[in-house]
Amino acid sequence: MADDQHEEVSKKVSAEEEIRRGITVMRMVVQGRSRGIILDVYWSNQGQLIEPNGHTLTSFIGALVRNEIPITCDDWRNKELNESKEKIWSEIKRCFNIEEERRGFCMKLAGKLLRGFQTFLSSKFLKDADGNFVDAELPKKYESLISAEEWEAFKSKRQDPVFQRISATNRERASSPAYPYRKGRVGYGRLEQSMLQKEESSETSLPAHVLWKEAHVGKSGVPQEEVLHVYQKCEELSQSLSPDDTKGILSRALDVPEYSGRVRAMQAELDALRREREASASTVYRDASDKDSINCTFQPNIPEGIPHCQLYLSSPYYRMVGKGKVHNVSGVLLHTRELPAGCLKVSVDIAVEPNAALPYPSDDSDATTVHEAVGSFVAWPTNLICVGYETPTKSKSKDNAIPRHTESTVSRKELQENEVSNASAQQKKEVSNASARVKSSGAKKTVARKKPTTKYRSCLRTFLEMTDIPTGGVRTVHMEVGIFGFDYDQMIGNEDFMQVFSHEEIGVTVVNTCIRFLYDKLMRPNGLDVSFGFLAPATVNLGLILSRPDTVTEYVLRILMDNKDAEKLFFIPFNTGGHWLLLAINPIREIVYYLDSLGNDWTTYPDMKVLIDTRGANSITWIKVACPQQRNQIDCGYFMLRFMRDTLALGRLKIPTDYFDEFKCAFYTKDQVDEIKEEWCQFMIKLNVCS
Repeated sequence: MADDQHEEVSKKVSAEEEIRRGITVMRMVVQGRSRGIILDVYWSNQGQLIEPNGHTLTSFIGALVRNEIPITCDDWRNKELNESKEKIWSEIKRCFNIEEERRGFCMKLAGKLLRGFQTFLSSKFLKDADGNFVDAELPKKYESLISAEEWEAFKSKRQDPVFQRISATNRERASSPAYPYRKGRVGYGRLEQSMLQKEESSETSLPAHVLWKEAHVGKSGVPQEEVLHVYQKCEELSQSLSPDDTKGILSRALDVPEYSGRVRAMQAELDALRREREASASTVYRDASDKDSINCTFQPNIPEGIPHCQLYLSSPYYRMVGKGKVHNVSGVLLHTRELPAGCLKVSVDIAVEPNAALPYPSDDSDATTVHEAVGSFVAWPTNLICVGYETPTKSKSKDNAIPRHTESTVSRKELQENEVSNASAQQKKEVSNASARVKSSGAKKTVARKKPTTKYRSCLRTFLEMTDIPTGGVRTVHMEVGIFGFDYDQMIGNEDFMQVFSHEEIGVTVVNTCIRFLYDKLMRPNGLDVSFGFLAPATVNLGLILSRPDTVTEYVLRILMDNKDAEKLFFIPFNTGGHWLLLAINPIREIVYYLDSLGNDWTTYPDMKVLIDTRGANSITWIKVACPQQRNQIDCGYFMLRFMRDTLALGRLKIPTDYFDEFKCAFYTKDQVDEIKEEWCQFMIKLNVCS
């Protein structure tokens, strides 16, 4: 499968060709995505990027960096780059099948590629043959990526005496390495992979010193004397050292510390801190009453595999600080090193307590808090890892508790029938309230809302656990022609459900199925399908506008022209590549309502505006609505769904510039976001998606 993907999408490009060409847009990857081709990515046992598609991903990230990050960037850790990094990561996930825990690797690679691009520009255009500065004009082939002002600022920084002094020091340091790397841009991961394939070995990794030797052998195939000396020393040490000696053979032969970048005194302090924390973690939890009320089970023996988990700390008091996945597999290493005693390797996905200190600070990423460790791997004490999706919560009363399913107590069918029966009265009440709001659309009073529970999410999760969905199974939700103008079955899998359960950024599948809910429960029962409509977000998005503009334009024009005789408001959930916003178009009045929970202007996305403006009218009016604003980097999808829900609940074709009085607020609360989740989960249960 991977070979077919690679042959279908990726065109081999050598490193020299990529540098010589300068601008790489990777259109083949984007076009492949539009045809439903998502490339698989593979990793070595040491977490290094390998083939197939390793080179393609690297080139793709380089293209994204050149488009999203200014060349004047001096500090890759600058928080002002967070939004651009989010866009880069979102675009990577849209084109490659890549795990969330690989984000840290990709971001480090992106920073490295940015520095490489800056060095290339400086060496190629700003220096003569003798290394003297040249005041060159902006190269024409980069005018689409670099503005004139940015180029002048870049040249100014490159002439700065401080920069030149640091650059000279780095050049001198790199000019004569004791053991120069001889494999060009082929990293250790792909080098190891090629060696194993060449030898037709069944092993999954090579000894570090064997790989090191090959990496330092040039085209002649003959190792230099000093390289051969280190290799022979490694061979001797491998025969003489005891298995309990934890310092690596290669590190001993090279006479360098095992933990790069750390002096031995600092390592001794970390070891002392580790022992202190292990002793603290093994004691009885300090808050006994809180411990008794926690509804979860800590397992002394974590099951093999990579299950989801919650991460806890016991000092100064017992509490959950993050969520992620525990990697309990044989031979696992943490950044090529052994794990501390009593710990397992975990990937941190969500920071519940962002400023909580890590039990073991990460040497490679310089992370010391849970927030800084998101997207990377860290070591975590085994006795502070709780396996499972459920967030431990305080025990509930028996009347309000939702029973956890076991085959010996209740069947899935009985649970589902019970939940649907209990939901029917509430659903009828919601539809009734929506109808009442339509009739009283002139009212100014804010609609009172009951605080949502988590019962439908808990119930749906219970149903999922009894199916093959968590292990890769998929289901379909039928999308009839009246929704998007064409009939199809929407596939939905475990990743989509987890986006809602774990409060992650939602993708197009969740958006589409939520639109099906709005269509079934708010539009059709109230006769609103003649006044409102939807355009498919999988067809109208920034990626397709750039790769297949004619297809998108044809679809938009067809839907709008089919409804040109009656006034109707069309919702377009629009994804910019890493952010959801809402366009609401009234073709008869030639008005576009623009609702962006980040507060950006529509000019931020010129390709989007061009698409709408080319529908044939000359006087389209764009109206920016002062809608509720999100306060994090996750909620844009939920806010966009609520904008549609609010509009349909009131049944109005005109959206006020300061938003609806009934729903006006600075931001949606957690309860209002959870309400969307509960309605979606309830609808999934009624559709019987878990059968």
